[in-house]
Amino acid sequence: METGVIIVGAGPVGLMLAGELHLGGVNVAVFDKLTAPSGESRALGFNRRAAESLDQRGLLPRLGEFRWGPMGHFGGVRFDLGMLDEDHSGVLGLSQARTEAMLGGWLAELGVPVHRGHEVTALREREDGVEVSFTGPQGPGAASARYVVGCDGPHSTVRTAAAIPVQEWQPTRGMYTAEITGVTLRPRPIGERLPGGHMVVCTPLGEGRCRIVVHDKDLPPRQDPATLTFTQVADAWQRLTGETIHHAQAQWMWSCDNAAALAGTYRRGRVLLAGDAAHAMPPLAAWGLSAGLQDAVNLGWKLAAVLAGRAPEDLLDTYHGERHPVGQQLIRNARAASMLYLGDADMDPLRGVLGELMAHQDAAGHLAGIVSGLGIGYDMGPGEHPLLGRRMPPHRELALPDGTVVRVASLLHSARGVLICTRGTEGAGKAAQLAADWSDRIDIVTAAWADHPDPVAEAVLVRPDGYVAWTAPGSDRDLSEVLAHWFGTPRASHRTGACA
Repeated sequence: METGVIIVGAGPVGLMLAGELHLGGVNVAVFDKLTAPSGESRALGFNRRAAESLDQRGLLPRLGEFRWGPMGHFGGVRFDLGMLDEDHSGVLGLSQARTEAMLGGWLAELGVPVHRGHEVTALREREDGVEVSFTGPQGPGAASARYVVGCDGPHSTVRTAAAIPVQEWQPTRGMYTAEITGVTLRPRPIGERLPGGHMVVCTPLGEGRCRIVVHDKDLPPRQDPATLTFTQVADAWQRLTGETIHHAQAQWMWSCDNAAALAGTYRRGRVLLAGDAAHAMPPLAAWGLSAGLQDAVNLGWKLAAVLAGRAPEDLLDTYHGERHPVGQQLIRNARAASMLYLGDADMDPLRGVLGELMAHQDAAGHLAGIVSGLGIGYDMGPGEHPLLGRRMPPHRELALPDGTVVRVASLLHSARGVLICTRGTEGAGKAAQLAADWSDRIDIVTAAWADHPDPVAEAVLVRPDGYVAWTAPGSDRDLSEVLAHWFGTPRASHRTGACA
C-alpha cells in the first residue's frame, strides 16, 4: 500500500498527527532518530484547549489520573479564574513522557508503524510525492510518500531540507532544568523571583520526585546540553537559593535558552510543519506542546481529506492560514510573558499595572483565553453567532431521540465533521436535508440540548477539530458553500440556497 504521509518526529505532536491521519483513512508512518522515547518531560501538562482536543478523540481517560488546576497567571502576574463564566483550568504536573507513552500506545492499537532509530537526513520533492532519505539500524535507506510533515523540533531537518525560511529571535540567557529525587525542597510551582532578574522553580511530581528550573541571568545561552553536569545545576541552585541539592539524583537534565523561531510558512508544496518545527519558543507553561497538539488536530483531517480525494488540495492552505497567526501570537505572548516573568525589579511597575487590569473580568478573560487556548478563533466568514469560528464547548450535552445523553466531545471521536440539528426546528430540518449529500464525510445528529433550556442554535456545523464552521441562525454564508469549502464536492448536486 502506498504511504500517504511520512511524519518525521515521534514526540507528542507527531504521534497525535499520525493518529489523526489514520482516523481519516490515511496510510501513515512515523520516523524518529531516537531508538526509544527519551523519558524526558520538558512540559508538565498542557492547557485547556489541548486537553479538549484529546477529549474529542476519547484519549483523555487513557492518561489515567491527573490533576486539573488553574493556570491563573500571565508572566507570573496572577488573576482570578473564578470570575470567568467558563472553566479555563489546564492539566498540571502531568509528565510529557506520560502523554507521549499514551499516544504511542494508541498508535500501536491502531497499527500505525513508528520507525525508531531512523534519522531523516534529506528529502526530495517530486511532482507526485516526496522521497525521504534516512539512516537506520540497517544503514542508509529511502522511503516515499505523497506528503511529509516535519514534527522534528526547533532544529527541524525537514524545515531545513525544504528550504522553508524562519524568523529567529536570538537568545539572551540560559536556563537549566532537571528532574531529581532524593531531596526535599520547598515547592515553588509558578516560580520564585529573586533579586537581580533570577528565578527558581520547583514542581513536586510525587513519589519523592520534583522538577527544578534554574533561571540564572548570568548563565550563557547556547550551552551544549550534552556537556551539562548535575554539579553545574546544583551549584547554580545553591548560588541562588542557599540550598544544597548536590546529594540528589538527577533522572535527566537539560540546558536551553530563551531563543524563539517561527517558520515563514507551515506549508511548502508537499512538505508541512507542525509543533516546534513550526514555532519554537522558550519553555513556558507547556504553551509549545499545547499549540503543537492543536496544530496536529487542525492539520490531520484536512490532509486526510485531500489524500482521499474528498477535498481539493487548497484546503491545506487553510492550515497555514489558521495556524500561522496562532504561531505569531504564541511567540509574541511567550516573549511578553517571559519579560514579565524573568525581569528584575525594573518590571515591577508594569506588573502592578497589569495586576490592576486583571482585576477586571474582560482583561482577565482575554489573558485567560491566551493561556488556556480557549481564546483562539478562526475566520468562518460573516456572521454574528458568538460561537462562529470558536470551539464548540465539548462538555455541552445533547439528548438523543432514544433518550441517551451524550457530550459533544463524544460525537467527534471518529474525527469526522458533525452537523447538530435541534429537534423540532425548521432551520435544523432544512440543514439536515441539504447536508445529506455530505453524509459520507460528516455525521448528522438530531438531538435536543440537554444541559441548557436554550439551544446553542437551531443547527450547528462542527469541524473535526471541534471548531464551529456554520450556525443557523447566525451565519451569513450558505450551508452548501460552507460544506463544499471544508468537506469537498457533494455526492450529488443539489439546489444552492436551500438553507441560507
